[in-house]
Amino acid sequence: MLSRLRSFFSSQSPNVSCARLVSTTCIAICLSALSSTYGQDDGDGDGDTIGAGFSSGVSVDADGVLRGLTKIDASGQLTKQRIQQALAQLDSDIAKPSKLRKVSLTRLARLIKKAIDEGHGPDEAMKHLAGLTRIEYVFFYPDTQDIVLAGPAEAWLESDAGRIVGIESGKPILELQDLIVALRTFPPNKKSSPLVYCSIDATPEGLSRMQQFLSGMGRQIHPNDEQIIVEGLRESLGLQVITLGGIPASTHFAQVMVEADYRMKLIGIGLEQPPVRMKSYLSQASFASIARNAMCRWWFVPDYQHIKVSDDATAAQFVGNGVKLVGTDELVGPDGVRQQAGRQNRASKKFTQTFSNKYAQIAERAPVYGQLRNCVDMLVAAAFIQKYDLYGQADWDLSVLGEESIYPVETYNAPRQVESAVNSMWKGNHLATPVGGGVEIRAQLALDADHILADEDGSLQSAKDQTGLADLPADKWWWD
Repeated sequence: MLSRLRSFFSSQSPNVSCARLVSTTCIAICLSALSSTYGQDDGDGDGDTIGAGFSSGVSVDADGVLRGLTKIDASGQLTKQRIQQALAQLDSDIAKPSKLRKVSLTRLARLIKKAIDEGHGPDEAMKHLAGLTRIEYVFFYPDTQDIVLAGPAEAWLESDAGRIVGIESGKPILELQDLIVALRTFPPNKKSSPLVYCSIDATPEGLSRMQQFLSGMGRQIHPNDEQIIVEGLRESLGLQVITLGGIPASTHFAQVMVEADYRMKLIGIGLEQPPVRMKSYLSQASFASIARNAMCRWWFVPDYQHIKVSDDATAAQFVGNGVKLVGTDELVGPDGVRQQAGRQNRASKKFTQTFSNKYAQIAERAPVYGQLRNCVDMLVAAAFIQKYDLYGQADWDLSVLGEESIYPVETYNAPRQVESAVNSMWKGNHLATPVGGGVEIRAQLALDADHILADEDGSLQSAKDQTGLADLPADKWWWD
């Protein structure tokens, strides 16, 4: 490939610039640290699949390479069959939609231990937290020592892409395996301030090769040479590195973060159709205003309007979208080293602001972003439980949920690398460079004094008092 490119450039006239060749329409290249195989299912069956709605997702093979895949149910018949099968298997009570379902974590852990001791393990209702689609409240009841999560719930099914979603709304269901990761991140008898993050980035060596490649592109370029240039840019960048921290990389939680980051960038560079009406970064960018060696960086962070906490800190309410997208620009040196540019170009800022403003709508139509929000909510809930020592007050040490050897959740292929993807658009005569970024979750910051709202009107305490816990049988761990 590189020999073809050298031949291509050596054959061009050194005296004719791109701008002179086509005065108003020249090639503009946008790169991203993403897989170029998005939408292609290699069908080898040896990778862990992360669902994405009812049709798309990504997989991670045994070597840790992330790839995209698509499964299409054009007629909808397969989905109808899945709904019928799911409803037939679920208890009628748990299948009913609920505006506020409560799940006692302490009771759930006790019953899971019993199920494991009996040799059959937790049932599907336990694995899917009774169908919760969002955490709205955390309650603690000193009299019964119950730590409770509460929020809307509904019946669920597993989509053909492997995602657990609500039958009524299509929203992702909270999963026990993700909650366990959150609780272990903020465990009992410990004060922790972890940064949970993922990042997909080009290597310094790849960026250096790309800069060298770009330095040879100031000569004549014909429109039909676009593909050879795209291939050269992809080859010079090579594989991107996926970095995860704060939680085990071999968990479903980690893969949700990577997929959300991955697909957000595909939307940004125009390789995936956004689920709502919005413009990609690429369609808005004025490449003449962007430095040749500039790199956009976008990443997700927690975002709540506030968290309401009761006077005795035994109740909390989460208010807000839970997630937003932020960004900045970086400069890439000849050696591939990145430095903060201290600003964010206008098109990048518009893209991140629009994504944040429409996050709730996007999450409704592309469930991976709902899953990411659920993961953020679970981390903040776990941070609240740890900060106010609800573990100690409940005399709860997580039981089997805290032991990987007893209840394993680190069972997925850890994502480590992904091929570079390149998109192109005829727009000006300047080049935009790679997009980096990821997810950064500092759950404990959501509980800082600046973000806490007192329960002055008593509405939070009222919601807590209306749970009906006193009449609950000892073997019941969820209720409406």
